[in-house]
Amino acid sequence: MQLRMTNQRDMILRELKKSKAHLTADELYGKVKKYMPRISLATVYRNLEILSEVKMIRKLEISGRQKRFDSELEDHDHIYCVQCHRIDNLNVSDSHIELPIEKAQGYTITGRRLEVTGLCPRCQKQIKQIKKKEKKEIVKWVVDVKKEV
Repeated sequence: MQLRMTNQRDMILRELKKSKAHLTADELYGKVKKYMPRISLATVYRNLEILSEVKMIRKLEISGRQKRFDSELEDHDHIYCVQCHRIDNLNVSDSHIELPIEKAQGYTITGRRLEVTGLCPRCQKQIKQIKKKEKKEIVKWVVDVKKEV
């Protein structure tokens, strides 16, 4: 399929590649709108779908969340933070994750998607700070209660 590269598509691709992140259509719309104030959100959505259909970008559908888009076309996996919803690339090439051909149950495997979830470093740090603060508050409360008794 021959795809005509419109100004909108070019700008969407440029902004997606420039960000190095896995942006949603809404996030991309905010970036593109700075340069093309008359572009609509529907145009961004439509062009992202077209660009993913012709394999110029990848559409990520992780954990049933809002779709995100990736300009990196080489096969790779992602890790998803369940707290802040950040998505990062994950290199599992060193891991020994294999799908034995006899386990494919007669399917011809055309691709794979490994979904890994967890807490990103920033969220882990925030949770530790919250727990530390809560612990201090509990200790203070216990001390205050003992003073009253």
